[in-house]
Amino acid sequence: MKVLGIETSCDDTAAAVVDGRTVLSSVVSSQDDLHAEYGGVVPELAARRHLEAIEPIVRAALDRAGAGLGDLDAIAVTCGPGLIGSLLVGVSVARGLALRTGLPLVGINHLEGHVLSALLSDPVDPPMLALIVSGGHTALYFVRDIGDYTEVAATRDDAAGEAFDKAAKMLGLGYPGGRRIDERAAHGDPTAVRFPRGRVRDDDLAWSFSGLKTALWDFLRSSREMPTIDDVCASFQEAVVDVLVDRTVRAMEALGVERVAVAGGVSANRRLRERMTEAVTAAGGTVVFPPLHLCTDNAAMVAAAAALRLERGLPGLDLVAASRLPLGPESAR
Repeated sequence: MKVLGIETSCDDTAAAVVDGRTVLSSVVSSQDDLHAEYGGVVPELAARRHLEAIEPIVRAALDRAGAGLGDLDAIAVTCGPGLIGSLLVGVSVARGLALRTGLPLVGINHLEGHVLSALLSDPVDPPMLALIVSGGHTALYFVRDIGDYTEVAATRDDAAGEAFDKAAKMLGLGYPGGRRIDERAAHGDPTAVRFPRGRVRDDDLAWSFSGLKTALWDFLRSSREMPTIDDVCASFQEAVVDVLVDRTVRAMEALGVERVAVAGGVSANRRLRERMTEAVTAAGGTVVFPPLHLCTDNAAMVAAAAALRLERGLPGLDLVAASRLPLGPESAR
């Protein structure tokens, strides 16, 4: 099942060709340089850059895969959630290609793509838990099967990746913040500053990261003996990682699930990978992560999700761009 995937949900323009679970090509055009001066993604600028980049990115994906449109079995595109202007670019291009070729067009939930991205590098199959942790999403799903998902826990306010980005901005580290904090934290002491842990209640699996950002702001304004930036980064990162690991292991034990997949941009964080692997292994389970180049938004995960759906005879989403699009049991229909 050879599928061309297109992903434009936020600020990365991406296209890929996947044959089953084998990635033949994956091309991503980043907009980090465009949005860096603003400290975050500007939706209108993102959509304009997608318009400029999408055609050459699709062409490059096909060329690198050694494929033409006539070699494809289907086309897949992210329909949501995401920035509406950005989504419309990808959906419109995919519609045009499908009309031109007569190929099936499969709409994919961006979150489903992340949930299944770890399967591109590891033979793990459902049932499993999937932790999606990125700049826009922090949620834990029980994956009964391809297309059948139940949300187990989610953040009550900010996503973990958004907390990293805002912390990096406070510390003057630039954008994207998560990557900058990870780099500096590698040289710091995670016990230097005791930041609060973003738990809602001990008996609730939900997260909350807004208070952690406030704690960092207060610390930077009031601390008389300032530790190094590396120590602050390591301590802030540890506070985020602690609760991500704690809630995931608790959900494993509550649901009796042994397999865990961690995906999304923050899954590239070295400390999260280290701590999650240790904790899940100690709990008698196994954990998988996507390759680093497939952690952030990419089209390979979109194409793979479509291929898995087509193999099982599952329909895709309605081909309408949607800024809000939950991932739940209705995805099986």
